[in-house]
Amino acid sequence: MLEHDVRTRRSAEDFPRSEHLAWKIAEIAADPVAVPPETEAMVINRIIDNAAVSAASVIRRPVTVARAQALAHKTPRGATVFGVDGTVSPEWAAWANGVAVRELDFHDTFLAAEYSHPGDNIPALVAVAQQLGVSGTDLIRGIATAYEVQVDLVKGICLHRHKIDHVAHLGPSVAAGLGTMLRLDPETIYAAIGQALHLTTATRQSRKGLISSWKAYAPAWAGKVAIEAVDRAMRGEGSPAPIWEGEDGVIAWMLAGPEHTYRVPLPGPGEPKRAILDTYTKEHSAEYQSQAPIDLARRMRERIGDLDQIATIVLHTSNHTHVVIGTGSNDPQKFDPDASRETLDHSVMYIFAVALQDGTWHHERSYAPERAHRPDTIELWRKISTVEDPEWTRRYHSNEPAEKAFGAKAVVTLKSGETIVDELAVADAHPLGARPFEREQYVAKFAELADGVVEAEEQQRFLSAVEDVSATKSGGLGALNVRVDPRVLDKAPTVPSGIFR
Repeated sequence: MLEHDVRTRRSAEDFPRSEHLAWKIAEIAADPVAVPPETEAMVINRIIDNAAVSAASVIRRPVTVARAQALAHKTPRGATVFGVDGTVSPEWAAWANGVAVRELDFHDTFLAAEYSHPGDNIPALVAVAQQLGVSGTDLIRGIATAYEVQVDLVKGICLHRHKIDHVAHLGPSVAAGLGTMLRLDPETIYAAIGQALHLTTATRQSRKGLISSWKAYAPAWAGKVAIEAVDRAMRGEGSPAPIWEGEDGVIAWMLAGPEHTYRVPLPGPGEPKRAILDTYTKEHSAEYQSQAPIDLARRMRERIGDLDQIATIVLHTSNHTHVVIGTGSNDPQKFDPDASRETLDHSVMYIFAVALQDGTWHHERSYAPERAHRPDTIELWRKISTVEDPEWTRRYHSNEPAEKAFGAKAVVTLKSGETIVDELAVADAHPLGARPFEREQYVAKFAELADGVVEAEEQQRFLSAVEDVSATKSGGLGALNVRVDPRVLDKAPTVPSGIFR
């Protein structure tokens, strides 16, 4: 990997395009390097993972709305929408499928200087691959690039500190991945990356206070925008440049300002793209920084015994966990039983309380209004707080995989004054956890979440198709769509009509 210094440059400064971050990314995307077998295997795992969480969310209201919008843009030759037959314009397929993937906050993650869900790249690439009859091999190449670019940007450039939403790294990664998949030249990819970044920088209010369904829509929007950016670039349209480093660019006015230098790692020429191997999926449908606390709560409940004897629980954790999903956020909504599912998903206090009481976590039952309103849950929930521990923050930012941590130390003080202490650095499903996810676990997650949603024969057909995706010839990627039992779709909420018909 090569480290690149990225900082603001004056318009009058001699700053050749070859030094622009967008150009360096474009060159990586255009590099025809082979995909390592382990990268290809993980790409397949993540396609399965996305299908699993899409099956679980398919009749939720935000997904139903996005699907209705997409189906208003049918075309004889296009891309598929998860769960249904027929084809639509690819940017709309990416939109609908992106919402389905993101809705339950249940797919893969990568955390470093910034947050990310790199699986958000996949719907846009699959949609364009289906539209243009791309081969399975090229789809895998494109997904490997998209993961590489997003992970490397997440390692090098913090967005949340400046209240910019993390999808600002997703637009460029989708554009780069499409560039690889379609074998575009660096000039075209460069223009698409610049447009995609320019159009996907938004504030983090989508993940603050009373969180709405837009949290699920925001990544899908980035994918849709990136597809349109690539289309324009392929037709010869340019972009703002230099988009990151310009005097009025993203770093100068949205991030750390003209005095700051970021260091972004990127593969060197001919270096394989392996970043997907640094990412990790979720066993539980909750914000990633609550994965280890859920497993910790499940482990501690027997030691604690009667939960009524608890006086307080303090979770000692990283700055990120404390200020995003902990009491350091200063969001009263994180203690509100009437809060949205999206808000409860970002309350480690609620999540730890329910995991302690139930010894498990479920993507629907754990968020049900009646579950959040249980008096004993509310009482326990309000006894829980978080504090930042510098050591957990240091480990969160560590570049050493063996010590990088996303967990917490729980200090449970009983009414008697006795304390019970335990800690967990990474979730059980993490690559360094107690039960790392392999192909078997991804398939099991799909089977569990597709049960009662996708018929058994269709489940097996999809799994066979995705496991053989590298051999799929041009025009055959429609097989990656999962058809949902129509009786399930009939249970989706009725949504009002909008502009699109």
